[in-house]
Amino acid sequence: MLKSFLKQYNRPFICICLVVVIMLCFFARLADWQLIQGDYYREEVATTANYKVYSDATRGEILDVNGVALETNTTLYSVIIDKLYIPTGTSVNEVIAKLFEIFTACDEKWIDTLPIYLDKDGVFQFKEAENSAERNALYYLQSEDFLDLGVYAGAEEYMEELSKRYDLEQYTDKALLRDMVSVRFNMDMNMFSSTNPYTFAQNISPELTAIISEFSQSMPCIDIKTVSERVCTDGDLMPHILGITGPLTAEEYEEYKDKGYNYDDVIGKFGIEAAMEEELRGEGGTKVIAKSSDGTVIDVVDIVPAKPGNTVYLTVDSKLQEVAGKALKENVTAAQKAGKADSLALGEKYQGEDCVAGAVVMLDVKTFGVLAAATYPTYDITKYNEGDYYMSLIEDDTLPLYDRAFQGAFAPGSVVKPAVALAALEEDIISEVTSINCTKTYDYYPSNVVNCMGYHGYLGVTEAISKSCNYYFAEVGRRLGIETMYLYMEKMGLGEKTGLEITESSGVLAGRDSATWLPGNTVQAAIGQSDNTFTPVQLATYCATIANNGTRLRTHLVDKITTYDRKTVLSETTEENAEVVEKLNVDAYNLKVVQNAMRTVATDGTASYMFASYPVDIAAKTGTAENPGSDHTSFICYAPYDDPQVAIAVVIEHGASGIYSASVAKALLDAYFFPAPVETTAPAVQ
Repeated sequence: MLKSFLKQYNRPFICICLVVVIMLCFFARLADWQLIQGDYYREEVATTANYKVYSDATRGEILDVNGVALETNTTLYSVIIDKLYIPTGTSVNEVIAKLFEIFTACDEKWIDTLPIYLDKDGVFQFKEAENSAERNALYYLQSEDFLDLGVYAGAEEYMEELSKRYDLEQYTDKALLRDMVSVRFNMDMNMFSSTNPYTFAQNISPELTAIISEFSQSMPCIDIKTVSERVCTDGDLMPHILGITGPLTAEEYEEYKDKGYNYDDVIGKFGIEAAMEEELRGEGGTKVIAKSSDGTVIDVVDIVPAKPGNTVYLTVDSKLQEVAGKALKENVTAAQKAGKADSLALGEKYQGEDCVAGAVVMLDVKTFGVLAAATYPTYDITKYNEGDYYMSLIEDDTLPLYDRAFQGAFAPGSVVKPAVALAALEEDIISEVTSINCTKTYDYYPSNVVNCMGYHGYLGVTEAISKSCNYYFAEVGRRLGIETMYLYMEKMGLGEKTGLEITESSGVLAGRDSATWLPGNTVQAAIGQSDNTFTPVQLATYCATIANNGTRLRTHLVDKITTYDRKTVLSETTEENAEVVEKLNVDAYNLKVVQNAMRTVATDGTASYMFASYPVDIAAKTGTAENPGSDHTSFICYAPYDDPQVAIAVVIEHGASGIYSASVAKALLDAYFFPAPVETTAPAVQ
């Protein structure tokens, strides 16, 4: 009976016994911790604390397609105040005062963003903010979350409150008081704490570095920190593309703090620096420090090193980019000079004398990567944060900050005619041999009369594109209708964002984006007028789509991303994996008709004066667009004709004569196909 019972309940009995034993051991250990050694552990907890200190990551670099450095890092030295190491009994103010003694003796600058100054009469005044750091400081000082003195409080009232807040009332020298307040205020802005050291000065001299290093032996709360500073190798090469980095604003900090950003971090503000922020930033390191209750640092408990950001390779070739910028500048200048001469000779305005700007984009037809994209006038990105220089850019009527290549939307003129022709061929509105009689003035709609450059007589689609006949395309546009016309243009990338990583405009596509529409407007849209306004990068994408046999890829600026040391490729755009945005799915013969017509533009048509004997076969289309002032001129082309590699679009605002936009394209073609040094001089004034 007993044997049967034990056999039946043996396993559960053993399990219960094991649980009881484990619980007894657990309670015994708890008793040891709390009753026997409780005093020891309570004292240990009361006398030590761990602090996590963060270190910055090295920002990833930006290179051109060939690995030429565009945005890199240089090593600088900063002076920091580390609250963790301030000795017991020493105040923050005493540490700051000591630093002022050293910096005054060495005649070195420290970080000073307090928007208050002491005037010659010894009165505190608010100063006008000259850069983003000072604008942020003024906003923070006057915010309700800080002192909340109201909008009518003066600088004297602010200084009185600030001196009380920071326990600085014993300082009677107003100049020293102002400087002490500046540091303490900036500490508040940058959230100075035991886990967040404060940067007192940046980019100090080697002599001061040695002095501080020696001084820090006796006062470790003052130390030297190695930091990386962003360096642009050529400030005016592609400022609109590269962009800048800068300190987080209060609003940006609220947005990014949950992503691991500290208040004193830098972030990309625009351009590639902003678009690729996640890749470039890297990961900051941490150091856990144990400190006793009397302020003594006991030990460094744990260290996690910072991880540098990734390296970003652009599709841009810096040599082609340099040619693009130079050619634009020379041809805009030449167009303006010729316009002034013609205006004086003819006694008429708007001959090109108002030409001051232009843009060009060159794409790789195989991938739609941007090989060059220049805007003129341009600016020096390395001076962007200099107050006087920035204000000069803001006040410049030529708008150098405006990215005309990607954001400027211009009436395109006749460069849209290949798109209209392809739509009409595909919809059987015309055939290759359809003939229309050009009598110079197209007046089907009396309210929308279209004038042609000459009496072309009967001509078909190839000759109409070659000679850029407005009459022909006005009639074709009328037959096609605006809805069908804009559907094809849309598929080719006109009036559509191209997919760039940085900011671009979508432009305006006539009919689709127009508030009102009359039937007569269609004939204007068919010759690139009406409401049509497209960006140069859209025109280049459209041209590349024709060259790529109707397949439109995503236009892009980033070629590949690698680890910081450039040894491991993390992602890359190639011919094989390039993203397809749209396929026209048109008849191959119809597309060939249009391509052949664009070839005749270069051999026998409106661009033959420059490209008829060019060593590489070119397919092209010229354009002139009416607008207030002199006409805009545009030019698109791709080459080689039989095996397209590159596509180019140029727009010169108020250029009047198409020779200048075509000259910019020729300079780029020369640089691409014949890489030896070439002249990019503009044509002589006729």
